[in-house]
Amino acid sequence: MPPGVFDLIAEGAARESPLWASSLRAPEEREPIAIFSPLGRERFAPGVETIYEGYLVHYGRPRLFSPEDEDVSLLLGDYLYAHGLVRIAETRDVAAVRDLAELISLCAQAQAGEANGDGEAWAATVALLGGDGLGSARAALRDRSDPGQLDRVARDTAGDEAVERALAAHRGRMG
Repeated sequence: MPPGVFDLIAEGAARESPLWASSLRAPEEREPIAIFSPLGRERFAPGVETIYEGYLVHYGRPRLFSPEDEDVSLLLGDYLYAHGLVRIAETRDVAAVRDLAELISLCAQAQAGEANGDGEAWAATVALLGGDGLGSARAALRDRSDPGQLDRVARDTAGDEAVERALAAHRGRMG
C-alpha cells in the first residue's frame, strides 16, 4: 500500500470540513491498518481504504474517526464513500467505480437484513476490482445470503492466507 494513505484520508477530510476535522481521533489514537486494500492493486488503495473507513463509520469501529453522534456518523460515512469513489474515478477505471458502488449497495442490504457476508463481499470485490467474475457470487449473497461464492473468488484470486487475515481484521472492526 502506498505510504501515507491514512494521512491522505485524514488530512483530506480535515480540509473538507471543520466537522470532519473535529471527528478525527488524535494522531496517537488512530489505527492506520489496511484491511482489504492489500488484496487488490496498489493504485486502488487510497480509494478502497477511504470507502472502507466510511463503511466502518456507518457500521463498525473506525480507524481514524470518532464522530460525536449518529447524525455526524451518517454524514461522515457518506462523505467518505463519495470521496473514495472520487479517488477510484481518478484512476479512470469505470468498472472499478461500478464494482465499489455495487459493493456499498450490497453491504448496506446485508447490514439492513443483519446478514453475514459483508467481509467476503469486500474481499472478493477488492481482489477483482475492475475485472469480471462477481455477478453470480454477488447474486448469491444478495438473493440467498450465501457468501460462499464470494469467499471462493477472493481466495482463488488473493490467496487463502491474505483473505483470512483480512476477514479476521474485518471481524475485529465490526464486533
